[in-house]
Amino acid sequence: MPIEFPASYWKDYQLLDSGNGEKLERFGKYVLRRPEPKALWTPSMSEADWKRLLHVTFKPGAGFGKAGKEDSGTWERSKKMEDQWSIIYNGEADPETHAASDLHLNLRLGLTSFKHVGVFPEQAPNWEFIYKETGRLSRIHQANGLPAPKVLNLFAYTGAASLAAKCAGADVTHLDSVRQVVTWARENMERSGLDGIRWVVEDALKFAKREAKRGNKYDGIILDPPAYGHGPDGEKWKLDELLFGLLQNVAEILSPRDAFMVLNLYSNGYSAALGETVVKEAFKGNFKDMTSGELAFNDSYGKVLPLSIYVRLKR
Repeated sequence: MPIEFPASYWKDYQLLDSGNGEKLERFGKYVLRRPEPKALWTPSMSEADWKRLLHVTFKPGAGFGKAGKEDSGTWERSKKMEDQWSIIYNGEADPETHAASDLHLNLRLGLTSFKHVGVFPEQAPNWEFIYKETGRLSRIHQANGLPAPKVLNLFAYTGAASLAAKCAGADVTHLDSVRQVVTWARENMERSGLDGIRWVVEDALKFAKREAKRGNKYDGIILDPPAYGHGPDGEKWKLDELLFGLLQNVAEILSPRDAFMVLNLYSNGYSAALGETVVKEAFKGNFKDMTSGELAFNDSYGKVLPLSIYVRLKR
């Protein structure tokens, strides 16, 4: 299975060091210390060096590690910093012509009551795939006098993947169950000089089932489901129990040709092989190409930290 690493053009993020169940990261001008269960080794830098660089540390709360409360805790500052700041992601230049990419994202970050800050930097290879695949579909649609390709982003969080599709000319529907997160995504859209995204606050599975019943189709579908979650009306989401059913609905609403799907999974214990199998079974072989692998970062000392697995499908 391939391992993909965000390339050196990701200037505003750097994994400085990792180990002892933690990671030391630079987001723009600030350095953060956060838990990372997969960092099973010893850090390369000394504790004194970590502390010297640090602006803020995430301190896990009493519920840390429990289902539905895995990431709860507080932040402890060691240097003065803002509660909110922004970083820039500029996409990969064309490897053949070296022409600059039109993928430009301005993402607002913030210290939330969870260990997340508003972006998952290792997702950059998925953003690139979404941008390039949507661009390919946009050219096909334009050549055939068709409307812009429709892309649905489920569990869409603060919207970097939605913005990647929008940059490439898609008609984007962005869905998340948390209204505040959708508001955050809208701000990222405006910061990035984009507009016209459709915002939906709803349970992802309920929405997908309704779209299937209505016969609606999308040319691209993006899924990044959590291990546990809740819909806006208290609907319970548990990945192990509901992922396969959701993917079956996604298979129904994905256009039968000239379409793509991206599935990303963070849940510990899920492998790329498992992800590929569950997608194959849900789609019943009705696709022309599938790739799967891991997304990871090298820290400054060359230690590879795997962070999620992906499955990408084309019809």
